[in-house]
Amino acid sequence: MSRIGKLPISIPAGVTIEINKNIVTVKGKLGELIQKIDDDIKVEIENNTVVVLRPTDQKRHKALHGLYRALIANMVEGVSKGFETKQEFVGVGYRAEAKGQVLEMSLGYSHNIAIQIPQEVKVEATTEKRKNPVVVLKSHNKQLLGMVAAKIRAMRPPEPYKGKGIKFVDEELRRKAGKSAAQ
Repeated sequence: MSRIGKLPISIPAGVTIEINKNIVTVKGKLGELIQKIDDDIKVEIENNTVVVLRPTDQKRHKALHGLYRALIANMVEGVSKGFETKQEFVGVGYRAEAKGQVLEMSLGYSHNIAIQIPQEVKVEATTEKRKNPVVVLKSHNKQLLGMVAAKIRAMRPPEPYKGKGIKFVDEELRRKAGKSAAQ
């Protein structure tokens, strides 16, 4: 069996799960998420837990088994607790400012970059003296949060020599030595 797929998902207080044919709807205090499930995979609710079952041990069914269990677990955690990512802007003159759902960034280009953030994601930009600007993204949808964070990071990925660019807080970057003096 799939190690991830066979684990039951406990349903916390305040979260309701509805299964209608192959559509799973999870509602909680932070919002509502909907996921379409493959026809072969079965989702059942048993004594306040969600169980994902597969019909056979085919490679495809094994892959889908773990996938849908993980997606449903993320949905349950998202509507009950929520998710958060922090990104740090490392570089001289790099700035970030949140104006509603628009994130304006100055990343060393000749122009500023503005990104429209989806309504489901809340964005905050903080700048302290002598520290790098930090952008905090919060959402109940883990997939959407990851896509937005990747889009922001793609504007200026960290480079390996000085470490300048947009990186996740607590991310370890592989650094290179650069040119060494000729002997």
